[in-house]
Amino acid sequence: MKRTTNKIEYSVETEELARFAKALGHPTRIKILNYLENQSCCFTGDLLEVIPLAQSTISQHLKELKDAGLIQGEVSPPKIKYCINHDNWLKAKSLFNEFFNRNMNQNTCN
Repeated sequence: MKRTTNKIEYSVETEELARFAKALGHPTRIKILNYLENQSCCFTGDLLEVIPLAQSTISQHLKELKDAGLIQGEVSPPKIKYCINHDNWLKAKSLFNEFFNRNMNQNTCN
């Protein structure tokens, strides 16, 4: 299935890959994902202990990862528990592998 954005057609897979890539485009988000990879779940306060940033900054990075579908949050008042969204994580890995493993044109700019 293709969708049109600004008169350019993109496949759903291309749009998903771009959404995942954007979410991974900040070192703090990579650090959060690395931390979550080794935990079954965590709360924002847990991340504050390992990432020396303001809670509002951590929360914004969590929001970006959640909006991209790479993590999920479960409300456990008064906190939100976060974990990796394994289905979307596998999808992201597959899309990135497919993208990077394509037979790219071997021509070089010289």
